[in-house]
This record gives sequence, structure tokens and C-alpha cells, in this order.
Amino acid sequence: MKQGLYKIVSNEALTSSVYRMVLEGDTSAITAPGQFVNLKLDGMFLRRPISVCDYSDTTITLIYKTVGMGTEAMSELPVGTVLDVLTGLGNGYNTAKSGDRPLLIGGGVGVPPMYRLCKELIAEGKHPRVILGFNTPEEIFYYEEFRALFAEAGLLAEGADAATGPVHIATADGSVGVKGFVTDVMKDISDYTYFFTCGPCPMFKAIERVAVTSGQYSFEERMGCGFGACMGCSCKTKYGNKRICKDGPVLEREEIIW
Repeated sequence: MKQGLYKIVSNEALTSSVYRMVLEGDTSAITAPGQFVNLKLDGMFLRRPISVCDYSDTTITLIYKTVGMGTEAMSELPVGTVLDVLTGLGNGYNTAKSGDRPLLIGGGVGVPPMYRLCKELIAEGKHPRVILGFNTPEEIFYYEEFRALFAEAGLLAEGADAATGPVHIATADGSVGVKGFVTDVMKDISDYTYFFTCGPCPMFKAIERVAVTSGQYSFEERMGCGFGACMGCSCKTKYGNKRICKDGPVLEREEIIW
């Protein structure tokens, strides 16, 4: 974990409630996809944990949804604002276990960490497939960015769309891609070697019923301190309670007690 000052270089809306913020500063503490940062906002007692969507040597890209006072305040921060940020938090995904054809599943605001993970898996020579789950077409974001990763690597077949992949979309109302949930797409993909996912717990429990391989779950939890001191975000595992912020947010399928 490292604390530092970071300048906002962009803060833009992707949908009516989802925003992308790019921060400029030291990224050396970020070592794995799936880690998160903790932002200090003026007037707020607790920091706001946000998963890392992507990063470079000098920038961190965050995607967040406005769901309360903190994230609403974030959406109004102008370019040039300097924030106190804790970086390098959490354990992130372990790509060494992925096999050649991993499946990445992101639901709603669980989509952002899948982007960096997908980028790294492709760089490792793997052949991932991605499922993005949304309720309505108005909520969809980053579909084209994922497709660009596959196109740049020569892995995007001509004519591939949101139903045929390698980047699939599931919408609850069926207006884009496959009608239903991410698990409805999973049932038609039988050759994946491992899975990685991030999203809400109800989605995880549905995945648990249909998944045919081992995998890693990245939990979205309300956090107090964000670095393991308060035990406010614990999860039951076969090895005792684990803190989502410190021991997670990524936990392996076999250790979780549902």
C-alpha cells in the first residue's frame, strides 16, 4: 500500500450514472489486475474504495457508479483537482491459474477490473472470452474498449457481435446480445479452462450453480478502513473469516463458504 497525491486529468460520464476518472501520479504500488484504490474526499469521513480499471506508468483509470453522496461528489470534481489516494490495495487476480481459455464475467460496476485482466491475459498469450452483464442498453459501457483489445491482438473474428463474442453482452431485457443474465451466456460456453468474475453476490451465487471449472471471485463490499484494520468487510471461508479489503477482494472458488 502506498499513499500519495494524484491529480485528476479527466472525469467524464460514460452513461447517466457511470463515470470514468483518470488520475495522474505514482502507480508503482499496483501490481495485479483486480486491486483497488481508496480515495479521500473533502467532507467525507470514510475513504471511497474504487477498483482499478487500467493503469500505466503515470496514470490510473477508475470507473465508478454514482450511488451515494461520495460518488456523486466524485462525479462533480473538476480536472486539476488533487486527491489523497491509497493505492496498491487488495490482492488482485492470479492469472497463473487461468489456463489457455479463461472466461471473464463482469456484472455492472464489476466490469472495470475485467478490462485490465483481459489486457494482461491477452499479453500472456491466452485466449480469453468476456461476458458483460447489464439490465438495459442504456447501462452498457466499455463494450467497444474490450473489442478493441481483441482486435489489436488479432483475436476478433469478422462479424463477431455481442451475442457471438469473444465479448458477449447479456441484458435482462434482451435488447442487446443475449436475453437474460451472465449465466445464460455461460451455459453455452463449455470449453473455458478457468473463470474470473467481479460483481454483486447474487450474480456470484448464480455463477456458482453453473460454473464447471475453478475460478476467482472479486467481492464488492462496503469497507470501513480499506486496509484490514476494522474487520468490517469479512467473508466466511474454509480458513476462517477473511477481510475483503486485505485478504481479498479476490478469493478462490474452493475456499468460499456461501
